Amino acid sequence: MTGTEQLLAGVQARWLVTGGAGFIGSHLAEHLLRAGQDVVVLDNLSTGHFRNVELVQAAVGVDAAQRLRFVHGDICDLDACRHAITGADYVLHQAALGSVPRSIERPTDSNAANVTGFLNMLVAAKDARIRRFVYASSSAVYGDHPGLPKVEDAVGEVLSPYAATKRVNEMYARVFLRCYGLDTVGMRYFNVFGARQDPDGPYAAVIPRWVQAMLRGEPAWINGDGETTRDFCYVTNVVQANLRAALGTNAAIPGEVFNVAVHDRTSLNTLFRTLRELLAIDAPQVASAEPQYREFRAGDVRHSLADIGKAERLLGYRPTHSLRTGLEEALPWYVQQLK
Repeated sequence: MTGTEQLLAGVQARWLVTGGAGFIGSHLAEHLLRAGQDVVVLDNLSTGHFRNVELVQAAVGVDAAQRLRFVHGDICDLDACRHAITGADYVLHQAALGSVPRSIERPTDSNAANVTGFLNMLVAAKDARIRRFVYASSSAVYGDHPGLPKVEDAVGEVLSPYAATKRVNEMYARVFLRCYGLDTVGMRYFNVFGARQDPDGPYAAVIPRWVQAMLRGEPAWINGDGETTRDFCYVTNVVQANLRAALGTNAAIPGEVFNVAVHDRTSLNTLFRTLRELLAIDAPQVASAEPQYREFRAGDVRHSLADIGKAERLLGYRPTHSLRTGLEEALPWYVQQLK
């Protein structure tokens, strides 16, 4: 029995996963289906891909795939939210427009999806009387706070429209708990990576973008001097955190936000060297790859490291994958896709 199946043992519920055709959402859907749960995916396919839903269906098998229902809809449409949430017990809200640079270029788009869409989902969840609403926040809410590691109750001034939207999400979630009794829990993600993370487009995350560049013999760009640090978190850890947040019985959980990371700081230079080493095992031409450097990116935080003590205490969260073990598990998928 897998760790996810153990967490869900004895549970039979219907789960709405918004953004379930995206990277993190599709992993949540897959783990839930494997554990015998019923899953509804709501996605407008603006950044997610229906092929991720098909990959999930193929991975779980015919019988489990029949317990997945896909709803093509937008969280900015309250009626679509109400339709998708009908009969749900839990909501795992992942739908959003990510990316700091995109939010700086298109702040109204980020606000529409991440604030208006989030509020619509809260309203739909309140009216549907769901058991718990677990939502994706971000380490970006820490902004310019200099302290390391990042502790949930110490935040600074946000540095981008994206970060502002996630801060607003956390405020709205607490308001809906106080005003309506809606049980909400926030997940502050730190640099999540894994299979199905899109390497294409101007807003792609660093790991899939670098893997693609190295394998194609193209430049792998580092913004700044490469000594910027991040707490990289494998997607399987994120799935665990979400399920523990949804099912946890500790009375202190509702209304809280939790760091979701591994408490391990890695520089971009170190990340590049690790990727190069692992990829060179099966692609020897990568061994000579060197990064290219350019200006720091506007809105980026210089250093990031999570304190995960709160999630450990209240949720029982224990990361199962480090950066390296996560990469070892995920890289074969990237290599296969690029073939």
